[in-house]
Amino acid sequence: MDTRRLLRTFATALGTAGLLVSGCSSGGSAPSASATGSAAPEELEPYYGQKLRWRDCGVEGFQCATMKAPLDYAEPDGGDIELAVSRKKATGPGKRIGSLLVNPGGPGGSAVGYLQGYAAIGYPAPVRARYDVVAIDPRGVARSEPVKCLTGKEMDAYTQVDQTPDDQAEVAALDRSFAKFAAGCEKRSGKILPHVSTVETARDMDMLRSLLGDEKLHYVGASYGTFLGATYADLFPARVGRLVLDGAMDPSLPAIDINRDQTAGFEAAFQSFAADCVRQDDCPLGTTSTTDAATELKKLFADLDSEPVPTGETRRLTESLATTGVIAAMYDESAWPQLREAVAAAQRGDGSGLLALADSYYERDPSGTYQNLMFANAAVNCLDLAPAFSGPEAVEKALPEFEKASPVFGRGFAWAALNCAAWPVKPTGTPQRTEAEGAAPIVVVGTTRDPATPYKWAEALAEQLSSGTLLTYEGDGHTAYGRGSDCIDTAINTYLLDGTPPEDGKKCT
Repeated sequence: MDTRRLLRTFATALGTAGLLVSGCSSGGSAPSASATGSAAPEELEPYYGQKLRWRDCGVEGFQCATMKAPLDYAEPDGGDIELAVSRKKATGPGKRIGSLLVNPGGPGGSAVGYLQGYAAIGYPAPVRARYDVVAIDPRGVARSEPVKCLTGKEMDAYTQVDQTPDDQAEVAALDRSFAKFAAGCEKRSGKILPHVSTVETARDMDMLRSLLGDEKLHYVGASYGTFLGATYADLFPARVGRLVLDGAMDPSLPAIDINRDQTAGFEAAFQSFAADCVRQDDCPLGTTSTTDAATELKKLFADLDSEPVPTGETRRLTESLATTGVIAAMYDESAWPQLREAVAAAQRGDGSGLLALADSYYERDPSGTYQNLMFANAAVNCLDLAPAFSGPEAVEKALPEFEKASPVFGRGFAWAALNCAAWPVKPTGTPQRTEAEGAAPIVVVGTTRDPATPYKWAEALAEQLSSGTLLTYEGDGHTAYGRGSDCIDTAINTYLLDGTPPEDGKKCT
């Protein structure tokens, strides 16, 4: 379990391809004033002047292309990075509005995978009829020169390290695991590590907007994708079209606050799960109270810490893998029945169910191969913000406040937030308010019991943005658009199709 993690919907995680993060803030240098006007700055004209050469992707109905961007925007002549782009053209009927960029979250989630596996068929038909739905894998992610850090076997070992250390030897082992991860990233991807910040990706998005022939950027971003969209709006307010930021992050927070808020968010999500569980006949955590359910889950974690259980393969279910499996199911209440079954099985000595949930979270396939999700996630997060903790001593001092935020998950979340302390590249971003002065109306969506992006973050971002309007989903799960609320979907569809945002403060169930 790693608190600097992907933010996206649970259904997407299990299916195609916004889970935990740490601080994400604007990293890298801002563009010159001329970049926010109608013309590209002179040094970037070769990039803004390139042509996208679309080809068939081999996936029905989709086109693919690549675009080049400067590896380092501060030195555009210093080399390129090649970025993968995909689109599905507007189906009609109705007049085409333009391109709609989508991003499922992360950092580290493949936007191209999300487009081809979900957005191009899952987004409402009227939206797909009038927009070319487009995705670009951010730099360092999936098809866009992916960051690489560890082998599959090394990742297996990394995910099993005890993240609730009981003594100094276990503390040292956890600290070494983070250092080994960081060293692996530097060894295999040292050239790109200084250039995967959110600011640089936002600038790549503006280049793509121009190459697509759009005057304004229309965009739907989930989870971390909201931070990316808000960063774009702050850099290029005059180029903001219709932006939906669903499951919003608060860019004004330092890493430690983000980690602590998420800890509380997952505790709230667990309480919702537990309240539902104890009403079910098959609840493995008892049928009396949420307090008893929490006690039973903590007992399972403690038992696994002492003695991992078999899973039907060479890996056994450790406390850390079990915790990750539980966390994965907090993203969507539709996963709660699966979680009940998996916990019950683990109590009987069969860890296969929770291991499967953990593997979906880490994007590990049955062959033992990991996608680059976790590598890119750390690379972006550790560049975007200074680490939450400088070393183990700082974690130990913060443990009481994390355990107060979540008696179930707090200790593990606090230690997991140590992962950027040994990062080989200095952070380039700082927490800051994001106002995007002069931008067109931006819709910020928050879910009241969202585990990964707590609702107060959506409130904060909507308040910061000069043109922000808050849309609230009163419910469980991570993000709201396309998750079953007709009220939410109608409000967002209306905004995307005719530009009319919902009334600020509108609430849906």
